[in-house]
Amino acid sequence: QVQLVESGGGLVQAGGSLRLSCAASGRTSSPYAMGWFRQAPGKEREFVAVISWSGGRTYYADSVKGRFTISGDNAKNTVYLQMNSLKPEDTGLYYCAARAGTYYVTAPGEYQYWGQGTQVTVSS
Repeated sequence: QVQLVESGGGLVQAGGSLRLSCAASGRTSSPYAMGWFRQAPGKEREFVAVISWSGGRTYYADSVKGRFTISGDNAKNTVYLQMNSLKPEDTGLYYCAARAGTYYVTAPGEYQYWGQGTQVTVSS
């Protein structure tokens, strides 16, 4: 079992930045991929970014490529999502998720563990 707790959300103006954190506990020694997803009201949950816990390989949704950066600190069992040049369409509830196995997976249903989410609101 893996427990995930997100933090760092908030209200920011368009063009601003936020850094989200996801603290993992439990069986973190297993090879996991750690992902970020978001969900806007009335929309489906969508993939944002993912990192392989052991190798640091990353993959991004086209909508955030060049603006968001996912990184991990193995010593702290924490994954970060640095979000720059934020746009109103980035608004949503951001979730951290973990899955056992390959990192190159974007479907929410393929992730076994989820945090409770942290709200990001970008005003225009």
